[in-house]
Amino acid sequence: MTLLPKSGATLVFQTSRFTLRYDLSTPYMFVICSHCKRSSHAEADPDAQCAQTFSNYSQAVEVEASVRLLHVAGQVGVTLEGVIPDDPQRQHELAWANVLAILKAAGMSHENIVDAHVFITDRTHIGIYREVRDRILKGHRPAATLLVISGLADPRLVVEVAVVAAAPAT
Repeated sequence: MTLLPKSGATLVFQTSRFTLRYDLSTPYMFVICSHCKRSSHAEADPDAQCAQTFSNYSQAVEVEASVRLLHVAGQVGVTLEGVIPDDPQRQHELAWANVLAILKAAGMSHENIVDAHVFITDRTHIGIYREVRDRILKGHRPAATLLVISGLADPRLVVEVAVVAAAPAT
């Protein structure tokens, strides 16, 4: 294993097959994946291998035990007044907006999301999901699971977003 000097607060460890990045600015959260471009735990197994991701997410995120965790229940694409728009893109935007509102109330942001489970009811909406997710997360790459399901609690709903977020203990 070779330690590569890098500018800023990032340590980089590299082998012939695996690169680990450790971002000292967020010491409570580590990404464990050979394909991730965010911080990685310096003690991870350098010989471990994982498959390339299909999209903009991390294969795994490790959170230290001493942090605050927030589990956000599935948020759907509904306005504050309870209106469910017909437009799938708008529902995706609202579902993520509802997640961000809950995070903000807890003193967190999109950068604190460590895991996201997203449920959509139509496979043709995968492009919408990815575009909205990438815009909302602004390059942040939590672990993520996307499931295409037959339906949600209300048949008009097309998306539900549940996340886990982590922040330093206060």
